Amino acid sequence: MSDLPPAGTHTGPGRGPTARRRGRPPRTESADTRDSILTAAREEFSERGYEKTSVRGIAKAAGVDSALVHHYFGTKEQVFEAAITQSFGPALDAPKAIEEGPLDGVGERLARFFFGVWENPATRAPLLAIVRSAVTNETAAAVFRRIVATQVLRRIAGRLDLPDAELRAELAAAQLVGTAMLRYVIKVEPLASADPEQIIARLAPVVQGHLTGP
Repeated sequence: MSDLPPAGTHTGPGRGPTARRRGRPPRTESADTRDSILTAAREEFSERGYEKTSVRGIAKAAGVDSALVHHYFGTKEQVFEAAITQSFGPALDAPKAIEEGPLDGVGERLARFFFGVWENPATRAPLLAIVRSAVTNETAAAVFRRIVATQVLRRIAGRLDLPDAELRAELAAAQLVGTAMLRYVIKVEPLASADPEQIIARLAPVVQGHLTGP
């Protein structure tokens, strides 16, 4: 009786049941594989930052071959963009804050929405990873700028029938993002421990002025 394993059985190194999947998965597995890669990418970028994260490391964390990462997303920059677009999803709803009421209250609505996203631990963690990567690597920063500019600022500006709408939207965003950097990333006191309602009350008139002031 032969001692050889049945045809198709892999017993060499890295071919056990926990070996990474090589090649393109069946169509029915594609969505799950893509989601697994994105989840692994967010965790890797969060823990290691952009520069120290590699496609090979993402693939290993996702349990797939690196060829699959390239197949679904392309380069590391493209993986990063896909991962942060998904993580940044809640913040992409910011323009809706303008639509939900009259322009004379948009500053408070936008500030409340923005800090609501940051105060939620589930959405704060991926945002921190995005910001930390963006401030330490120019490639990551370029991706971040592109997403913020095209999907947030221009959409907000498009709802303002006022002169210099894009500049107004950028100044409002700078006020909010700068405060978030000091509070959540650098953790400057007493701002880091201040009541969010106090912050919103002080920032809302400033944001309002940028968006609709003279």
